[in-house]
Amino acid sequence: MPRVRGDITWVVAASLLLILICEIALSTRQESPSWDEGDHIFSGYMNWKNREYSLNPEHPPLVKLIAALPLLPLDLKVAPRKGRFFKSEAYYGGRELLFRNDPRYGGHYTADTLLFRAHMAVSVFALLLACLLFFAGREMFSPGAGVIGMILFVFDPTILTNAPFVTTDTAAACFFFASVYAFYRYIQSPTWQRILACGLAVGLALVSKHSAIMLLPILLLLAAGELMGRWYPTRALPPKFAARLASAMAMMAAISIFVLWAVYSFRYAMHPVGVNLPPLGEEAAKLPAIPSHVILFFARFHLLPESYLYGLVDVQRVAQGMPTYIFGKLYAHGQWFYFPVVLSLKWSIGILGILAIAIYAFASSRVRKPREVFFLATPALFYLAVAMVEPLNIGVRHVLPIFPFTFALAAGGAWSLAQQKRLWLYPIAALLLWHCIDSLRMFPNYMPYANPLWGGPANTHNVLSDSATDWGQQLKWTKQYVDAHHIQDCWFAYFPAPFLLPSDYGIPCKLLPTVDTLYEFQIDMPPVIHGPVLISLADLNGFEFGTKVRNPYQSFFERKPDALIANGIAVFNGDFAVPRAASLAPIWRAKEILDDDDHPNPSAALAYALQALAIDPDSFDGNIYAGDALHALHRDPESRPHYDRAMNLVNTMEPTSQQKWRPEIADKLDDLNP
Repeated sequence: MPRVRGDITWVVAASLLLILICEIALSTRQESPSWDEGDHIFSGYMNWKNREYSLNPEHPPLVKLIAALPLLPLDLKVAPRKGRFFKSEAYYGGRELLFRNDPRYGGHYTADTLLFRAHMAVSVFALLLACLLFFAGREMFSPGAGVIGMILFVFDPTILTNAPFVTTDTAAACFFFASVYAFYRYIQSPTWQRILACGLAVGLALVSKHSAIMLLPILLLLAAGELMGRWYPTRALPPKFAARLASAMAMMAAISIFVLWAVYSFRYAMHPVGVNLPPLGEEAAKLPAIPSHVILFFARFHLLPESYLYGLVDVQRVAQGMPTYIFGKLYAHGQWFYFPVVLSLKWSIGILGILAIAIYAFASSRVRKPREVFFLATPALFYLAVAMVEPLNIGVRHVLPIFPFTFALAAGGAWSLAQQKRLWLYPIAALLLWHCIDSLRMFPNYMPYANPLWGGPANTHNVLSDSATDWGQQLKWTKQYVDAHHIQDCWFAYFPAPFLLPSDYGIPCKLLPTVDTLYEFQIDMPPVIHGPVLISLADLNGFEFGTKVRNPYQSFFERKPDALIANGIAVFNGDFAVPRAASLAPIWRAKEILDDDDHPNPSAALAYALQALAIDPDSFDGNIYAGDALHALHRDPESRPHYDRAMNLVNTMEPTSQQKWRPEIADKLDDLNP
């Protein structure tokens, strides 16, 4: 029977923590900022300076505050407000904070310096979670299980991807696990100190990410399981156990709400300053009736901070309209199988193998730990089930809280089986070694990882998109590529533009239009361009446009790139006709005019729509806006051919996109006068 001495496990755990710190520090130095990190950093900085919660309210403030903490002693210049939409104000403010404090602009700190400080600050959540995995494994199973859980965590590419990013996901995973582990410890030995620890953990989860509200049903399920499970029939429940448990959970809830209010400075109002922020009631009214009424009830009686409630509204609204890309296909909304596929791709062969061994150990009753299995499996399965029915499918990070529960369960089952029969040590050791080698081979670019069953990292972009493979963090590697190939003139469809720009890193490419550049400014370009053409893989598949019919880079998507930069940027050499991309600028001008109810000018909108159609007669949006403008001008007979053309294009879309667009075009046709 293999045994691991307790003193050795502490040394191993400390060594693994040191390895984790080195992995994060060395890899993040080689990356540029990811898509929305500047937004988070700037929001946190302004939170500290002005207690301002109107910037980036779509995410709670804890991670942002921690990220900005090491920037406070620095003398940083902050860009003046321009009264823009609140999201744009935060994104542009973040870019200015990172890149306009550079010595080139009279500042004292490079973007790399500021970003590294922020990255190492938020890495504390990954370090804390690694420690919690070790402690939980020791307490629930054995010291060896704690070590294996840490190994799975420390060398997991998805963990290493997200650990330094200034986003909410790693912190949410940390405090999700901390909350359940603290509740488990309270059940084991009820004390007021453990009530306080659990309430604190739940509160920190709530101010990490809005999905932490799922802790309420999860903890209730765990409590119900404790009352009904009778894990150990020889032990009788103490009298009045249920009443004491209910009282304890009420105190935990009160503590967690206190923590939430404390992080929001015990203030209800956001106090927006110099930003265009639609009212909470107006935004909540766009949600389905039940969540809208609940949120407005909490707002009416100031039960939760306004910024927190605003964020709940915003994340739901964004999720409702976000398309999905998986298996090389576009869907107009989320798909139930998305996250199971993502996990099977992003978990290494080592993790999958050790998890399979653990499932065998528990299912065959060779390892009997019913309470521990229930406390680890229930949160993971519940979270996964909710994620599978939610519409937002843009990356594995949205199910990151599942990871620590899975690692602890896999480690506990596998090591417990090995304690019974030494023969199991050999496959477990081999799988752990495979897991570590997989991770080391990905250094320093962990994001596009896929296990060999899915073709490895070079194939990830053919299966998934967005933060599963490309979050815009490759600008330093792109700069190395263009310098090595002596490229002085190029085009670049860059996923985070205009909130991050290739020019920030000296890349000499002209921008191509993307969804976000359209919202901020129009890019006029010729219908034929001369390469090299660089396209972020998240733009190449066109998932944000929702269908291949609207993807301006569909012709590139259908051909093999000449090169890949960091498995995130596709390179195409040659001359290319890009009428769909070139038509986007006049299309967007037509849209802006038609959306402006205060200054209607359908004639101008029609001129832009016709300009787009002159470039690309098969433009789906161009035909729609031409039809809309003609309808507004009471020229319905001329509108019909444009709507008919759009309907014909709908018939070539993916099935879910047809379901979205066909009713909309049909309604437009029905509105026309006979």
